[in-house]
Amino acid sequence: MAQVCVCDEYFTVDESGRLCLIPGVQGLRDILYFAEPGTFQFEKGDYPWLARVRVQVQAGGGGAAGARASAGQLTAQPGAAGGGYSESLIPASALGTVETIVVGAGGTPGGPSSDGGPGGNSSFGGLVIANGGAGGQAVMPAGSAPVSYSGTAAPLAGVGNFRQGGGAGGGALRLSGFEGQGGAGGESRLGHGGYSRASTGGGGGSRGFGGGAAGGIARDGDSTSGTEGGNGIVIVELWG
Repeated sequence: MAQVCVCDEYFTVDESGRLCLIPGVQGLRDILYFAEPGTFQFEKGDYPWLARVRVQVQAGGGGAAGARASAGQLTAQPGAAGGGYSESLIPASALGTVETIVVGAGGTPGGPSSDGGPGGNSSFGGLVIANGGAGGQAVMPAGSAPVSYSGTAAPLAGVGNFRQGGGAGGGALRLSGFEGQGGAGGESRLGHGGYSRASTGGGGGSRGFGGGAAGGIARDGDSTSGTEGGNGIVIVELWG
């Protein structure tokens, strides 16, 4: 007569005689990516086998200012800050029935004479929160005399088992009415800040998720708008 042996490391038999998987021993079963800015819902009941989640939260990076200059003059603006990052390993028992997920948008680009917007915060309920990066300011007026401006301060760390602020935006420099350089965008945990430039135009855009935009530069009568920051992302690993 044939017999079936059951590994008691992974399986158990309940009171009704059904063969069941033991919660918490199955490992990683799925990964959910929330990569578009907005608000979403995570319902624990959709995953009855869930033992724990590992959540990674990246906030949005700041947008950068543009620049405007008169003939024979130059303007260069600092870069925006990158968004912060937080992560946590959370047992299913600590999750609410529904957890709200927020993905922060990258900061809006500034006009030729206006600041860039801040990046949005990202979060998984109140358990994991990351702060968005500040936008780059339109602080340097047009001129020809040498001058420099500080970069944009990085956001503070948020909430989570592991948490860190984003990278600071780079400072801007003018050497003369025709030479200068805008500030680079701040780095993020899951992305890179925009590159700094020395010719007229909006600063470089971010790569990946949550990087800050680089500051704009204009010279000799030119005008340019700024650059938007990188969007955030929330990644939820489902462990059984």
